[in-house]
Amino acid sequence: MACPICEKAPSADYRPFCSRRCADLDLGRWMTGAYRVPSAEPPDEEEIEKALHDDADRQTH
Repeated sequence: MACPICEKAPSADYRPFCSRRCADLDLGRWMTGAYRVPSAEPPDEEEIEKALHDDADRQTH
């Protein structure tokens, strides 16, 4: 199996990745929402509004 980021041979220390760099790139993609699982459910408007409000509060404090 090749590294899912750059397709080099994986390293035993970072398996399935070849290096810490590729592992960190993958983690960053998860954290920014680049990897998503599609859903058939409509978005929860109250949850979205609360998240936006909480984010605005963090930015002003």
